[in-house]
Amino acid sequence: QLQLVESGGGLVQPGGSLRLSCAASGFPFAYYGISWFRQAPGKEREGVSCIDSTGSSTNYADSVKGRFTISRDNAKNTVYLQMNNLRPEDTGVFYCAGVYYYDGDCSSNQYNYWGQGTQVTVSS
Repeated sequence: QLQLVESGGGLVQPGGSLRLSCAASGFPFAYYGISWFRQAPGKEREGVSCIDSTGSSTNYADSVKGRFTISRDNAKNTVYLQMNNLRPEDTGVFYCAGVYYYDGDCSSNQYNYWGQGTQVTVSS
């Protein structure tokens, strides 16, 4: 079992920045691809960014390209999501999720290990 715990959410003004962390324990973390999902109020959950097990390949949803950066430190069993130039439409609960057979699809329904989520609110 892979356990994931998100942190770093909060309230930020439009144009501001936040850095989310996803800390893992359990199975060797370095074998898993990780995706960050966002669930906005009243909307379906969507994958916004994902990274392969080594950190050499990343993908982003069009809505966050150029503003969000995903990275990982396998020595610390942690994946990060740096979010810059935040917009009100980025508001939602952010979840990290893990999958053993990573295919680069950030919204895949194959992600089977999930954290509890962290709230991000972008508002003035």
